[in-house]
Amino acid sequence: MSDLPSYLESVAKTIDHMIDRYFVDKTGELNKASAHLLAAGGKRLRPAVVMLAADAVRPGSSDDILQAALALEVTHTFTLVHDDIMDDDKLRRGVQTVHTKWDMPTGILAGDVLYARAFEHICMTTATDAAKVRAVTMLAKACAEICEGQHMDMSFEHRTDVSEGEYLEMVRKKTGVLYAAAAGIGAVLGGGNGVQVKALYNFGLNTGVAFQIQDDLIDLLTPSEKSGKDQASDLREGKQTLLMIKAREKGLDLKKYQRDLSPADIEAAIRELTAAGVIDDVKQVAADLVSASNKHLSVLPESKERQLLMDVGEFFVTRSY
Repeated sequence: MSDLPSYLESVAKTIDHMIDRYFVDKTGELNKASAHLLAAGGKRLRPAVVMLAADAVRPGSSDDILQAALALEVTHTFTLVHDDIMDDDKLRRGVQTVHTKWDMPTGILAGDVLYARAFEHICMTTATDAAKVRAVTMLAKACAEICEGQHMDMSFEHRTDVSEGEYLEMVRKKTGVLYAAAAGIGAVLGGGNGVQVKALYNFGLNTGVAFQIQDDLIDLLTPSEKSGKDQASDLREGKQTLLMIKAREKGLDLKKYQRDLSPADIEAAIRELTAAGVIDDVKQVAADLVSASNKHLSVLPESKERQLLMDVGEFFVTRSY
């Protein structure tokens, strides 16, 4: 039995306490808006990757870089606040989105505040100045690529010919690079050498892409009461996910599902995609990414943390919400 669930729970508690201290307890309306989604919960997976990467290269170093772990969660939340504005979503993590609870300008500014404060928290870590500069550079590059990925994703809305390669590149930028930065920053601040940092960065990149592919599967397969999201929304909206791309390659026409869908309609779609082998094909792509990511970890010494990182990859492609 993996120790991962208890480890993730422990990290989440630590990060939640830090969020209370540095964000929730601040006064002022903009600060409240900035703290809103942070305080609404979350799995805190990116902070866990930061801390595991640090301890994998230098046992015990995660205590010195908790601020960087917080920075990755803050960065992730900044992207969610701005995504919700672009998609005009009303709910996130069971609460009102920032721009609907306040207003659009406040939502934009709240995201900007989170973006800026992420870099502030990285600089608050206990590490050499050189390591902090590398970590800040890594996060800045990741943020730029996230924006590129989001723009690619939006451009796909007007197309029906998105290739698997284009989809994977979009996901690499939109989701993968932040997990890559989490692992890379943890390794840099933990004192890892160049080979270790590169290996952990690539591990994070591959598992991050696998994470998003599994998210696409969850959107279709997991009922709303379990996922907390609108089931089959990607299918209904005709979103260019890997499921849609693989189905098109097999000659399936999913346009008939681009309407209000009943539970029976969703079941029919799942049966059709399963029978054609689409769901198994998509699962295999994610599994192959995790397998490749674990090979990168072979440069690290055997440790509990290295095993937990491998467990993280496995968790990313087996979770159902």
